[in-house]
Amino acid sequence: MLKEDTVLGRRIRHKPEMPVPLVPYPTPPVPFTPPNGGQSQLVCSGCRNLLLYPLGATSVCCAVCSAVTAVPPPGTEMAQLICGGCHTLLMFIRGATSVQCSCCHTVNLALEANQVAHVNCGSCHMLLMYQYGARSVKCAVCSFVTSVGALPSTEQKPSS
Repeated sequence: MLKEDTVLGRRIRHKPEMPVPLVPYPTPPVPFTPPNGGQSQLVCSGCRNLLLYPLGATSVCCAVCSAVTAVPPPGTEMAQLICGGCHTLLMFIRGATSVQCSCCHTVNLALEANQVAHVNCGSCHMLLMYQYGARSVKCAVCSFVTSVGALPSTEQKPSS
């Protein structure tokens, strides 16, 4: 059976169109994501930006500075510290004894939390951090040397 319509003042005969059922588009399958998200992160060796990379990658190219950063082997525990020279966040392999900052080239002592102790300076009372087991610590602010250990700190003259 033909149907008549008028288009721009002209009569047109055509077959009626079959109704199209409204079926939702099939949803694409959701890609499998491992429980840890399948990604890890590290700090770019060039510009210090945080880089995300897929598990299994051996190196990552930074989109900002194009530096290629090697990915540590799987299972390597990472630690981080703030550079004493420029206050940049540094990431390093846990267990390292020192870390050189790629920004200002300061060599930072990398101590585990159980290797560090604190004491207040005997002169200016600034909180000082020192390696556990040291007998004394020199204040970077006033140069006063504070004794540490089992005995209370003894007054000493500031050293030059």
